[in-house]
Amino acid sequence: MTAQDSATDTTSIAVSSGTLLAALGVVAFSLTFPSTVWGLESFGPWSLVAVRSALAATIAGTFLLALRVPLPDRRHWASLATVAAGVVVGFPLLTTLALQTSTSSHAAVVVGLLPLTTAAFAALRTGRRPSRTFWAAALAGAAVVIAFTVQQSGGALHTGDLYLFGALLVCAAGYTEGGRLARQMPGWQVIGWALILCLPFAVAGSAVALAFEPVHLGVRGVIGLVWVAAGSTFFGLYVWYRGMAGIGIARASQLQLAQPLLTLVWSVMLLGEELSPAAPIAAVAVLVCIAVTQRSRT
Repeated sequence: MTAQDSATDTTSIAVSSGTLLAALGVVAFSLTFPSTVWGLESFGPWSLVAVRSALAATIAGTFLLALRVPLPDRRHWASLATVAAGVVVGFPLLTTLALQTSTSSHAAVVVGLLPLTTAAFAALRTGRRPSRTFWAAALAGAAVVIAFTVQQSGGALHTGDLYLFGALLVCAAGYTEGGRLARQMPGWQVIGWALILCLPFAVAGSAVALAFEPVHLGVRGVIGLVWVAAGSTFFGLYVWYRGMAGIGIARASQLQLAQPLLTLVWSVMLLGEELSPAAPIAAVAVLVCIAVTQRSRT
């Protein structure tokens, strides 16, 4: 085997590993909306978001302390603040407020736009320009997801849509900045330090929100809280950022085209929502678009 063949094999393994990690992140994220709906059975929206962030930050801080991870360089703190504002605070808060009036399946309409928005943010922020084939497949995949989920929810717009569109923008910005940082430090440290930045606000917010919002502890509510804190916020973002570092922000973002369809499946299984018979057709179409984006050049 030549040195070139060895380098090719190493690159192929790295890409495969990055794709797998990003895909695990998508699976974790796909459970976020149903878990949030469960969490809202026991907590108010502000309490749920604040306690969720505090628990996730506690998990992250435990790992950082146990492994004696040094503080990030000063030049990274602005980017970490962007990650914290987008994916630790902004997206959870805005989607939780939206899910008070929107169903989990309807919220998937906006999530279907997240891959395209993230790719656009990445192109502007990093200067990398995906090919025309990439953009065509990304737009086609987004169109399929939006058409399917709008049809599935009856085509109606809800009052929570403004919250969802705001969540879309701040999350795409946080994903992009976190993906850039994950090339310079491990992905779990990116989300770990972003969570630590939010810890003082999360603790204070938890104290205030729990004092004003009623709490009715139940099994589903507690499970929902635990998942959005440990599963979506910590584990999901950890593998997601590692995956983005391996295969690139734009390419990883397109794996999220499968997220709304997965969310719809969880919504049926966990929340009892009805699923359209068109789901298998939409799933195949989305997977084809994902395959094209993964093979396109940047």
